[in-house]
Amino acid sequence: MFKKSLNTCLCLLVFSGGFAQGTIEDYARAKELPHKIADKLFDVPLHVQWNEEGTLCWYEKNTLSGKTYVLVNPASKSKSVLFQAKIVEQALSKQLGKTAKWDAVSTRDMKLIDTTRFEFVYDSVRWIWDNEVRELTKRDSIKKGDRRGGYWGHRFDDSKGEPVESPDKTKIAYLKNNNIYVADRSNPTTERQLTFDGSPGEFYAANIVWSPDGKKVAGMKVRKAAIRQLTLLESSPTDQLQPKLQTRDYVKPGDALPQYYPVIANLESSKLIEVDKKMLDNQFSLSRLEWRQDSRAITFEFNKRGHQQYAVLELDAAQGNTRAVINETNKTFIDYSGKRYRYDIDDGKEVIWASERDGWNHLYLYNGETGRVTNQITKGDWVVRNVVHVDEQKREIIFEASGKNTKQDPYFIHYYKIGFDGKNLRELTEEDASHKAYFNTSHSCFVDVYSRIDQTPTAVLRDAAGRVMMELEKSDDGALKATGWKAPEVFTATGRDGVHAIWGIIIRPTNFDPHKQYPVIEYIYAGPHSSFVPKTFIPNPSGMQELAELGFIVVQIDGMGTSNRSKAFHDVCWKNLKDAGFPDRILWLKEAAKKYPYMDLERVGIYGTSAGGQSSTAALLFHPEFYKVAVSSCGCHDNRMDKIWWNEQWMGWPIGPEYAECSNIENAGKLEGKLLLIVGELDDNVDPSSTYQLTNALIKANKDHELIMVPGMGHSSGGEYGERKRRDFFVKHLIGITPPDWRMN
Repeated sequence: MFKKSLNTCLCLLVFSGGFAQGTIEDYARAKELPHKIADKLFDVPLHVQWNEEGTLCWYEKNTLSGKTYVLVNPASKSKSVLFQAKIVEQALSKQLGKTAKWDAVSTRDMKLIDTTRFEFVYDSVRWIWDNEVRELTKRDSIKKGDRRGGYWGHRFDDSKGEPVESPDKTKIAYLKNNNIYVADRSNPTTERQLTFDGSPGEFYAANIVWSPDGKKVAGMKVRKAAIRQLTLLESSPTDQLQPKLQTRDYVKPGDALPQYYPVIANLESSKLIEVDKKMLDNQFSLSRLEWRQDSRAITFEFNKRGHQQYAVLELDAAQGNTRAVINETNKTFIDYSGKRYRYDIDDGKEVIWASERDGWNHLYLYNGETGRVTNQITKGDWVVRNVVHVDEQKREIIFEASGKNTKQDPYFIHYYKIGFDGKNLRELTEEDASHKAYFNTSHSCFVDVYSRIDQTPTAVLRDAAGRVMMELEKSDDGALKATGWKAPEVFTATGRDGVHAIWGIIIRPTNFDPHKQYPVIEYIYAGPHSSFVPKTFIPNPSGMQELAELGFIVVQIDGMGTSNRSKAFHDVCWKNLKDAGFPDRILWLKEAAKKYPYMDLERVGIYGTSAGGQSSTAALLFHPEFYKVAVSSCGCHDNRMDKIWWNEQWMGWPIGPEYAECSNIENAGKLEGKLLLIVGELDDNVDPSSTYQLTNALIKANKDHELIMVPGMGHSSGGEYGERKRRDFFVKHLIGITPPDWRMN
C-alpha cells in the first residue's frame, strides 16, 4: 500500500511540476511569441497588382530597413524601386500642412499608372505621385462610403425599388400596386400596366430587367414568406445604462421560403409569358435572371430545396416554352455554395459548367441549344478549384486545381491551361508547394508566389506557358529562425476507408524536449464548405504556436467530410455533421503517437469556434474514450437553430431525425470529460441561444461544465478574455496544475 502511494505521489510530482509545463514562464513566452516573430520574415511579395494595360506590376515587401515597393517590368525583365514611402510622406505632409503617415494609406486604393507614377488615396483625397520628378499632385476628393456595413443575413424587401431605365433610356419600368408598369421617361401620363394579378401576398419583384432590344421586360412574381427574427439582448450598451434589444433577419432550417416565378412582358404584343411553375417546384433560391443578348429568351438558375437538383433554365420570349439548359442532380447534395461555376459562350450557344458527377469536381462543355454535354473538359482523380480565365477566341481555359500531382499534397493549388475540347492540358506551375498566381489583364504572364506551411515563399514571373521569365523574390527566414521558431510538421495517415490519406500538421513548443510527455490539443474546424489545414506559409497559424508554448503538442487535421477532395470524401458529412471526420482524426493521432511517443493520447483536448464549436463539444459527447477536454466557442450545437443555407446544404431538407441525432443539445446527457463553453451575447452568425440551450440541457442532465458569456461580443472565439480562459482550462485539466494568477502574467 505504501509503495503504491509513493509511486502515485512521484507520478503526480513529475506530472505537475517536473516538466515545467503551464508555468508562468510558459505563459510569458506564449504572450511574447506573436511580438517576437512579427515582421521577422523578409522579402515576401505582398499586395501584388498590375496596371490596367498589364505591362507593369508592383508589390510591397518587408525588408531589414522597412517596407519597400518594387516595380517589375516584364518587357525588360527588370526590377526597380517604385518609390520611397518616407519621401512621399514628407511631400504629403507639406501639402496638407500637417503630419501625414504613409501607414494610413490602403494598398487596395493604390493604382499603378506607368513606370514612374502611381495613384493613392489619403484623407479622402486622390493623389498622384511622380517618382521621376518627385512631385505630388492632388487629383480630386472622393466621397467617404458608408462604412457601417450591412448584416450578412439581411433580407431585402423586393416589393420596393427604384424605376429601371430601358436600354435607350426613353422608358422606365417600375412597380405600382404590386404590379409592373412602364411609361415614357419624359411623360408619366403614358403609364401602362403590364401585370394585373399582383397582391401584397403575391407581388411582382422590383428587380425588373429590360431586354437588350428594349421591347420586353422580365420580372418575377413572388409568393411571400414570413422572415424569422433573431432577437439578441445587448446587456451592457456603451451609450446607456439599460440593456437594448436587437433583431436580425435569420431564416432557419425548415422555415418557409419565398417562391419566385419569372415572367416576360412583351410591350409590342401586350402578351405576358409565364414560366412553367412545375419546373420550379419547391425552390430554395432562384438567381441570375438574365436576358440573352439577342433578346430571344431569359435564363435563370434554380436551386431546389434539399440541394439535390440545380438547374439552368430558359424561358423563351417568343413561344413561352420553359426548358432546362442544364439539369444537375445528385443523390446526396450539390455543393452549390462552393463549387458552382457557369460561363456562357457566344450568347449561350455553349456553356462551361462545373460538376462532381464523375466523383471529382470537373468542367464540362454543354451545347446550350440542345442541353446535352458536348464533352468533359477536365477529368481524373483530382479537382478543379477555380476558373481563372476563359478565352473564347483561343477556346482555352486557365484554372486552379489540386491533387493532380500525386507526389504532392493533394490540397496544393496549381495552375493549368486546357482547351474547350479537353485536349492539350498544360501545367503552368510545378514546384512542390501551393501557388497563388496574379495574372495581367491579357493573361500573357503572371506573378507566381508559392510556399508551404513548412517552406517560406518564393516569387517568380512566368509567361503564359508557365516558363519562368524572372526570379523575383526568395524570402529570408533567418531572423525568424533566430527567435527559436520552428515550422510545423506536415503529417499524413490513412483514413477510415483505407484509401484516402488524411493530412494535418503538428506544432511543438519552441522549447520542445522529446524526453517529456506532452498533452495533445486539436484545433478543429470541420465545416464541409472547405478544407482548413493551412497549406501556405504562416508562422503562427490561428495562434496554435502560442498555445503550444504552454506545454502542448497542437495539431490540425482535415478529416473526411470536408471539401476539396473526392465527392466520396465529402459525402461523409451528408446528414451526419456529428461525424466531423472524427474516425479519421483519431486514426491520424494514433499514427502520429506511434511515431512520436511523447504525444500523450491519454490527455487529448480539442477546441474550435462556430462549426468548430459544435464539433469540439461533439468530441466529448460521441468520442469520450479519446477526447477528454474541450473548449467550444459560439458553437452551432443544434443545426435546427442555425442559419438555413449552411445547415440545409449539408443536413438536407425536410428536417429529419438526423438533425436530432447530430444535436449536441439532444445528446447532452452523454457528456464526459471537461467542457468550457464561450459565446458572445450579440452573435448574429450562430444564434447564441444554441449555446444557452446546450447549457440548459447539461444542467438538466446534471453535467458539470463551465459557461462564459461575453457581453457586447459577436461571433468570435471569445476575444482576449476568452483566449486566456481557454489556455487556463487546458492547463488545469490536461497538465493538471493551477494556472498562474492573471496578475502575474
